[in-house]
Amino acid sequence: MATASAAFKSREDHRKQLELEEARKAGLAPAELDEDGKEINPHIPQYMSSAPWYLNAERPSLKHQRNWKSDPNYTKDWYDRGKKVFQADKFRKGACTNCGAMTHDSKTCMDRPRKTGAKFTNKFIAPDEKIETFELDYDGKRDRWNGYDPSTYSRVIDTYEGRDEARRKYQKEEQLKRLEQKNSNPEMDQDKDSDEDEDEDEDKDGGEVDEAKVDESQQMDFAKVEKRVRTTGGGSTGTVRNLRIREDTAKYLLNLDVNSAYYDPKTRSMREDPLPDSDPNEKFYEGDNQNRISGQSNEFKQLNIHAWEAFDKGQDIHLQAAPSQAELLYREFKVKKDTLKTQTKQDIMNKYGDAASADRPPMELLLGQTERQVEYDQAGRIIKGQEKAVPKSKYEEDVFINNHTTVWGSWWKDHQWGYKCCKQFTRNSYCTGQAGIEAAEASAELMRTNIERKEALQEKPAEKVEKNLASWGSEVPDDVVLDKKKLKEALKKEEERSREEKDDRKRKYNVTYSNDVTQEEMEAYRMKKVHHDDPMKDFL
Repeated sequence: MATASAAFKSREDHRKQLELEEARKAGLAPAELDEDGKEINPHIPQYMSSAPWYLNAERPSLKHQRNWKSDPNYTKDWYDRGKKVFQADKFRKGACTNCGAMTHDSKTCMDRPRKTGAKFTNKFIAPDEKIETFELDYDGKRDRWNGYDPSTYSRVIDTYEGRDEARRKYQKEEQLKRLEQKNSNPEMDQDKDSDEDEDEDEDKDGGEVDEAKVDESQQMDFAKVEKRVRTTGGGSTGTVRNLRIREDTAKYLLNLDVNSAYYDPKTRSMREDPLPDSDPNEKFYEGDNQNRISGQSNEFKQLNIHAWEAFDKGQDIHLQAAPSQAELLYREFKVKKDTLKTQTKQDIMNKYGDAASADRPPMELLLGQTERQVEYDQAGRIIKGQEKAVPKSKYEEDVFINNHTTVWGSWWKDHQWGYKCCKQFTRNSYCTGQAGIEAAEASAELMRTNIERKEALQEKPAEKVEKNLASWGSEVPDDVVLDKKKLKEALKKEEERSREEKDDRKRKYNVTYSNDVTQEEMEAYRMKKVHHDDPMKDFL
């Protein structure tokens, strides 16, 4: 029920409070009493029974829901504009030096500045204004019509009445001109006369021309939609102009694919993006869900999450019951968080230092511009002013190390970078100057001479003698002679053996093998063996 204070409650106290509220709703426990001893209905929601935090309520009460009595000191009067209280005959000490009134000074004087003020002329002393002080209540301070004189509205009424009278006079003059033209030209077309007679009869009967009638040429290209206007069950209909821009494309027509974003015709909502793959810069509609993640919705979401987490941790806070309190606590939380973050950053900088800001370059180099004025002649020579400084980058420039007079990267040869001063390609090397260049050229010339001499003295390569290896892996002796007849028989046997291995159905049960291998059989096996790395093995 109504919580008197926002004190911390333990889990046990919170559970007892919930049990007591349930018992009061069930009628098992007496209802809670307010400051006046009246019972509080236990079924009143919390956001109605909880008093705002700024009232500092000590006990549960419903006075904040009743109509409070206004302070008798408050008034609804207003300032008496233009009221004068006293007219002086001569200038008084402390009065305005311009007009002579005591109620203001010369800085706030609203009169025309005089050539010679009333302090010196002692003439035409202005009267003192009536100074009033009012203490307005809450509504009085926010009443936009407070102090308004209703009688001044008669000027507005007189203006409109004068305009209507001028219109009637003009219409009467037009009728008289038409009658004169009719009397002066009696031989006019009969059809035209009949039309004019009807118009004149209408003007005489009504006395005014219906201004609501608009000619077809003055309809401004607006579409006409017939609707019932201000009728409660079948009254007259009227014409209402449809002011929707016809160039606007409806959201359900942006993507006609049936599998695209769903459009709810009842609520006219399309939550997803109908064109997710198109350019974001060219889209004017990204779905209704875009409104939930943009603008102030994220701030409200963070405020709601903070209220939930604070309530779970024991704080008596409710966003709907006391939104001002929740927002104030959230602001205090953000301020403390930023303060803690800043303090932590400062502690780290004090402990380890701040190298980023210690050696900060001057602003002229950072901005790359200056306000110095330099004048040039037609040839481009400087006449007045110093030479404009070349803006530098954040990297070190023109830093020469190890006795070098140029930077590394100023020399390029054979796809390599180096130093131009000594023509070395090794970075961070020591500069040897012109002597180093001459020594490198002499070394290169000596190496070139040695290579040419070596090529000239180089002997022809010896012919490579291929050794004839035996079929079983060892070198074939020179005295080995293969019998061609036996080799032919061994080749036939090797073909039959390979066919038997491919087809197991022709394989016999009683098969005997001999471990004695002749030279012809080994040569036949070698000749019929398939070499998998041979590119011509598929053509064998």
